[in-house]
Amino acid sequence: MSEKGYLDMELLRFTTAGSVDDGKSTLIGRLLYDSKSIFEDQLQSLEKTNSRRGEQGINLALLTDGLRAEREQGITIDVAYRYFATPKRKFIIADTPGHIQYTRNMVTGASTANLAILLIDARHGIVEQSCRHAFISSLLQIPHVIVCINKMDLVDYSEDVFEKIKKDFEDFSSKLDIKDIQFIPISALDGDNVVNRSENMDWFEGSTLMYTLENVHIGSDHNHIDCRFPIQTIIRPQSKEFPDFRGYAGRIAGGVFKPGDEVMALPSGFTSKIDKIFIKDKEIEEAFSPMSVCMTLQDDIDISRGDMIVRANNSPKAQQDVDLMICWMNEKKLVLNGKYSIKHTSKDARCIVKKIKYKMDINNLHRLENDKEIGLNDIARISIRTTSPLFIDEYKRNRNTGSLILIDEATNETVGAGMIL
Repeated sequence: MSEKGYLDMELLRFTTAGSVDDGKSTLIGRLLYDSKSIFEDQLQSLEKTNSRRGEQGINLALLTDGLRAEREQGITIDVAYRYFATPKRKFIIADTPGHIQYTRNMVTGASTANLAILLIDARHGIVEQSCRHAFISSLLQIPHVIVCINKMDLVDYSEDVFEKIKKDFEDFSSKLDIKDIQFIPISALDGDNVVNRSENMDWFEGSTLMYTLENVHIGSDHNHIDCRFPIQTIIRPQSKEFPDFRGYAGRIAGGVFKPGDEVMALPSGFTSKIDKIFIKDKEIEEAFSPMSVCMTLQDDIDISRGDMIVRANNSPKAQQDVDLMICWMNEKKLVLNGKYSIKHTSKDARCIVKKIKYKMDINNLHRLENDKEIGLNDIARISIRTTSPLFIDEYKRNRNTGSLILIDEATNETVGAGMIL
């Protein structure tokens, strides 16, 4: 394949989630192995590790479990990112942990995903972590969810087992906001319905996992209606060749921009028209999310990092009082009236936590209004007040302008990930 063809291929980001020992790492190993995306030296390294441990064959889970502690315990701890490509698409996989104490790692891996693969062990059916991961997928507005019912070889490839788990999951997920759910019975260990169709489950008429990943429609996952362009930096070369060049660079968070479009700069409210749009030194005729571009305007307007270019008749809300669903990611508990730094698109500000409204019980989706203690891996609804207005959309409408992170000012650690309501 030519380099240009590879660069122009569509990229699908997906995450895997499931309870401990549901076979997430084995599934990814099987995807990589059967799609011939493993290098020879990786195979040799796996074979050596397996023979040292006295195991037969190749342990595919070791392809993704990179930390020594993970290999020793046979579990996933950190988010492992893996890249591979087929002739149809490029993929970035975030293999996230199943343990309850690593929920924050799942949130990290899933925050940019187009699709989530939720694994369920066919022997055990839906467990607490299945509900937790389905809820987080819904909360993070992941557009597509594939429920892989794994280890079908251990239940004699039973269609009745598959149908029962499918119905149980549909009953639970009816309370959630997930647009597209598909169910596939698989055996990651033996490769049934992963890349190749299963001869053991000829009763299943759906697609294999790989076919689904290659063909799921993700073009409309980004918001191409509301034009949002947060400014990251101003480009002013001040060279002989470009003495007066002033370009506004950043990553488009929504909408489609074209030269000649009338736009407005926030917070100033000044309007102008787009003169040119560049990717590197190449001029382009239109730009859309998630492209990183540089724009020039027909008028000189005072715009700096953290400002946003939008359409005059379609602008985000400018608010200092913001309601959030927060995933707490730190051992230090959330402090009511505590002060935190925040990062929203390219804007830095500070905030105070005004109110903790409730904590979510993820297993039954109940609101715990009397439990206001928010610790590691908890999910809660809170209100904050910021030092300067944020240009926000609802997270449901735009995942880029609808999300922010809270940062501990003393340690500079990210302590919370917030979805704006």
